[in-house]
Amino acid sequence: MAHENPTLALPVKEHGPVRAISLRVFVAVMCVVITTVVVYLERADYRDLEGQIDSWLDALYYATVTLSTTGYGDITPVTETARLTNIVVITPLRFLFLIVLVGTTIEVLTERSRQQFRTSRWSKRVKKHTVVIGYGMKGRSAVGALIDQGYPADHIVVVDSDGANIKAATGDGCVGVLGDARREEVLRQAALPSATQVIVAADRDDTSVLVTLTARRLAPNATIAAAAREEQNIEVLRQGGADVVIPTAESAGRMLGLSIFAPAAGEVIEDLLEPVAGLQISEREVRPEDVGLAPSRLQARGEIVLTVIRNGVSHRFDSGGVKVFQPGDRIVVIKANAAQPEALSRRSRTRRAVEPDVSGLADHSRLPPGMESGQSREARETAARSSRPPIRDLR
Repeated sequence: MAHENPTLALPVKEHGPVRAISLRVFVAVMCVVITTVVVYLERADYRDLEGQIDSWLDALYYATVTLSTTGYGDITPVTETARLTNIVVITPLRFLFLIVLVGTTIEVLTERSRQQFRTSRWSKRVKKHTVVIGYGMKGRSAVGALIDQGYPADHIVVVDSDGANIKAATGDGCVGVLGDARREEVLRQAALPSATQVIVAADRDDTSVLVTLTARRLAPNATIAAAAREEQNIEVLRQGGADVVIPTAESAGRMLGLSIFAPAAGEVIEDLLEPVAGLQISEREVRPEDVGLAPSRLQARGEIVLTVIRNGVSHRFDSGGVKVFQPGDRIVVIKANAAQPEALSRRSRTRRAVEPDVSGLADHSRLPPGMESGQSREARETAARSSRPPIRDLR
């Protein structure tokens, strides 16, 4: 459901209602206790209708009547010392007690002002951030990948029309905007014109196309990555301004097929998709010590170069277009993630063991029945007939 006005939600540390209520009750009780003790210690300076007050009950009665501003007037301070104590001590306690009583209203007003101040300050300071459209499974995975790569969570703005998703995003440390991302004012609330990266992870392809068109118009120089559920919409998203389009359903299907017929290759792809374990693919600028080296020389440092980007043109490792690195080059490399070496060892221990082929015959265990190479249909039928048990004549 579309929202009339977008709402910006900054990450905050929330406290439960029990803690808030307990704190207010504690403050109110302490105000009454302090006032009671002060009045009882100066009980000789107070008078009621029958004379001097002389009990804790009288002091408690005066404290509750005074702090609640009821003021019956049956107990009054009669000396200058008692009146000065009322001015200096009891009157501030009365103000504090009243603030606690109307704390809900004051808290709402204070929170609104504080939220407006934080929003205004954030809007002036935010720039070169990443906007993520949609915080479903794809959006959360994209944000998780960014954070795993060291990208600060407070530089990520999530736009979603579901309040639960926005709450989850702010809980992860991101900034949330509650609203329909197809509306331009919602994207402006997310400061998309000053963003450098946009991730479109909507649940519908038509929504992704509309958001991509608007995002490209608002941020002409931003890098836009979009997800497509259906393959026929990939070209539409590219024409709409997306720099990278990921076909989610087709990619998952290819991974499933690859994992069946080439388990080791599927495991490598799985490692690349999980940056916290195993292999990691990343893009970086060429360091000064890399200038003048051939791409193959980085393999000794634990990096395999896949692509070299020079002057905006990508040169794959098999093109031969780059002999040595030059200043200003960017490279896409595969390297082992040293942050979680135990995860890689666990993956290796759980890998399905493959017995070596000592018979000299090809392994057809993963081929469908009847697809073994080198065996004709007639030979298979003859072998099947010979394996059947003989039919016994019972006549």
